[in-house]
Amino acid sequence: MTQHNLNSMKTVYAIQHLAFEDLGAFEDIFYQRGFRVRYFDAGVDDLQLALEHPGLTVILGGPISAYERDRFPFLGQEIDLLKQRLANNLPTLGICLGAQLIAKALGADVYPGHTKEIGWSQLKLASVADNVLAPLENIKVLHWHGDSFDLPENAQLLASSEHYPHQAFQYGSNVLALQFHAEVMGEDLEKWLIGHCVELDQAKIDIKQLREENQKYAAPLEQSAALILEGYLKKLNLSIG
Repeated sequence: MTQHNLNSMKTVYAIQHLAFEDLGAFEDIFYQRGFRVRYFDAGVDDLQLALEHPGLTVILGGPISAYERDRFPFLGQEIDLLKQRLANNLPTLGICLGAQLIAKALGADVYPGHTKEIGWSQLKLASVADNVLAPLENIKVLHWHGDSFDLPENAQLLASSEHYPHQAFQYGSNVLALQFHAEVMGEDLEKWLIGHCVELDQAKIDIKQLREENQKYAAPLEQSAALILEGYLKKLNLSIG
């Protein structure tokens, strides 16, 4: 492998749909493992480079829906490029909206859920061999979504929640989709509370309670999330050094 290609594989490309929904705790882990990180702003930047990247691409969350191509035309290109990326089995991690976009690109339906799932709760982990989410046993995670999706064909379910049966899945060995937020850092949640205050008010979510729960549950989640990302990186078919 040439030095140029090696440098490319050691770069993580992250697609943002909202400025404050970034890689969070994952970013430090990437840097510790010797990766570079480059962000792309969906709707502004051309996503072709990020979605044709041979190394790891992370598709982050946001308040829009995967089925809103009429309102947000860039979603059409994002999904089309993602279809090709998944067909090529390139390393891809999707979080919340990113997971829904992966599901849609794999041919599954994405649709409005029956209730807003916002807050901290435990997952029910699927009994599968080498479940990469095993570090989340008895750990509360942050949920923040109103949409849901069907499990794509040939995908393996990894986790469910009280309200939604499809919280995480893997597709092959390189693709991981998480409906919940494992990446959020406790110190960053205030940005979420400010940025999503209208949604929280409309859903009658108690902001003070979210803040209090964050103080209880964020630190254990960060520790478990680090183990999840480390385990996922070990499964990928790319040099992680």
